[in-house]
Amino acid sequence: MKRLKALCSGVAAATLAAAGLAAAATLGTGQASGAETSAAALGNNWYAAAPYLMPRDNNPPDAGAIMDATGLKAFQLAFILAPNGGGCSPTWDGTAAVSSDTAVAAVISGIRAKGGDVSVSIGGYGGTKLGQACSTSEATAAAYQQVISKYQLKAIDFDLEEPEYENTTAIAHEIGAAKILQSNNPGLYVSVTTAGTADGTGWFGKQMLNEAKAQGFTPNNFSIMPFDGGFNSAAAQTSALTNFNTILQTTFGWNAATAYAHEGFSGMNGRSDTGEYFRQADFQTVLDYATSHAMGRFTFWSLNRDRQCTPPDNGTTSGVCSSVPQTPWEFAKFSVKFAGATPPTNPPTTPPTTPPTNPPGQCTVAAWSGSAVYVNGNEVSHKGHKWKAKWWTQNEEPGTTGEWGVWLDEGAC
Repeated sequence: MKRLKALCSGVAAATLAAAGLAAAATLGTGQASGAETSAAALGNNWYAAAPYLMPRDNNPPDAGAIMDATGLKAFQLAFILAPNGGGCSPTWDGTAAVSSDTAVAAVISGIRAKGGDVSVSIGGYGGTKLGQACSTSEATAAAYQQVISKYQLKAIDFDLEEPEYENTTAIAHEIGAAKILQSNNPGLYVSVTTAGTADGTGWFGKQMLNEAKAQGFTPNNFSIMPFDGGFNSAAAQTSALTNFNTILQTTFGWNAATAYAHEGFSGMNGRSDTGEYFRQADFQTVLDYATSHAMGRFTFWSLNRDRQCTPPDNGTTSGVCSSVPQTPWEFAKFSVKFAGATPPTNPPTTPPTTPPTNPPGQCTVAAWSGSAVYVNGNEVSHKGHKWKAKWWTQNEEPGTTGEWGVWLDEGAC
């Protein structure tokens, strides 16, 4: 996924300062910023829908204003890289050490103060990745753990693409680190994003999946980016998603429904780096495909671009506007729809892979299964209680999501 940094890097310092001050202002006098502001209790549906936002570059928009205008609750902050000067420690964009960061922490605190939360994305297109700079998976995981601990993260995204994904050792470090983090941070939402092709994903993407299989690592989803590769329509994108589903089935031995539940889409709003156009109607088509197949993720690059250029389309691609006619944050509304989407009446489900965990009793509804997909209104039994889903969910155990989580306790049964 190309990041278009060169177009707007000159405004990075000023816009970061403005974004940090705007976010901090929402906290109120005396309220702590950064790690001291706890993450909201969001369901995985929100982390699965979080669009990308660069908080330090490309004229960062005010996250709070986007939340107010659209109802969006989650943001995918990008990107964590190795230091430009070398070393195995996390930085923002290769230049700002996470350990001493206060500006991005203020942005995160502002989002959380309004009831939202963030995931942090590592890698991206270009730059030196920690998987390249660190000598082992364990060292790579330790660097990422600093990010998780600093910002009290409940979600993280591994964006594995050029040039890192051509380096088999680096990819082994990244996948190994992801597995360690998943184990050491129970409940951590982990997405893996990689390049998309008409075939689904290319040779390096398939090798990454094989590495994950070899290490016994399964994230919440594997997402592809079907743009910058000759995609001329939403139909080309959904075709790639269908092909990628087949690759997931073949690689991991999953059935189609399980593969879709672990599959994600990461698009690019408006004009892509290579001159493709993905307008609002294209996003709606892909969203319909994602919800009808109960896919695990729907996101896009980026909120920095989710506003109209002047003129609306000047034939170039920008890092700060979409190059298509639109109202501000129009593409963010597709993410909001996905977070609360209700797939068809009879969505594909996955048969349980483990015995039901609730004891026999008087419950008349089916037992909850961590591998099944549930949507708004679905009822399950678990540990002697009946629960109703408020929105799309998978592998969120009833009784663990809290008052504002996905499961509504309907009482003992």
